[in-house]
Amino acid sequence: MNDLLAKTREICRLFEIRPQHQKGQNFLINEKIYDDIVKAAGLEKSDLVLEVGPGLGFLTAKLAARVRQVIAVELDQRLANYLQIGIDTTDTKNVEIIPGDILRFNREKLAGQPYKIVANLPYNITSIFLRQFLSTPPRPISLVLMLQKEVAQRITASPPEMSILAVSVQYYATAEIIREVKAGNFWPEPQVDSAIVKITVKPQDFLPATDKKFFQMVKAGFSAKRKMLKNNLAGGLHLEPPIVIAALTQAGFDERVRAEELSVEDWQKLFAALTPFVV
Repeated sequence: MNDLLAKTREICRLFEIRPQHQKGQNFLINEKIYDDIVKAAGLEKSDLVLEVGPGLGFLTAKLAARVRQVIAVELDQRLANYLQIGIDTTDTKNVEIIPGDILRFNREKLAGQPYKIVANLPYNITSIFLRQFLSTPPRPISLVLMLQKEVAQRITASPPEMSILAVSVQYYATAEIIREVKAGNFWPEPQVDSAIVKITVKPQDFLPATDKKFFQMVKAGFSAKRKMLKNNLAGGLHLEPPIVIAALTQAGFDERVRAEELSVEDWQKLFAALTPFVV
């Protein structure tokens, strides 16, 4: 790890790259963890990989050696320039560097092609990133993400610790924590630990109109902490309490249940019972 740290510092010195906290720039300096990310991605030679936040390109090189093509999106223009120099000097043919914000990335570029995502996400865009890539096509086959440990735990939670984020991810995919990553594995060292999460998208069609109504119900259910689900749903969906209680009973739940106690499958049962009343 010390060799990688020294190399990272030297590259930053030579190219006048100063890691910016507001952009989530904490460079991973442990070779073993890079290998664990690659292993978790389950890569094949025919794969197309969308890499988000390639940084100094250590993971990019490992990905490029194993897949057909890597599209790497880097927000920081200085890092993108450095990566492009590396590609040009090594005559690498299967890596494309795209400077820019992943949240503004034109995903039509990926349409019609199965692809996988590998990302070291800035923690402040995790929720919106997942919403964009899971809720609308073209969806990836899978995502292997380096996330803040607390966020990783929220995504992979089960009852009675569910949240809107957990339901939002688990509705479209299955999620598991591959391993935890201590803060000392990064330079500069962040204030929190991280975790590698693998999200595998469910191979089914999703109906936008149905999804919209489903999440309208879920957001209403989580609208007020410490309140029972029946009260949140009645207020959020503008329904009479007896209607909500009847739906809970029909779905097999106690009327005193709280939102965080329901799994995605439970929410789907409740949605089926409430569908006639959800506009």
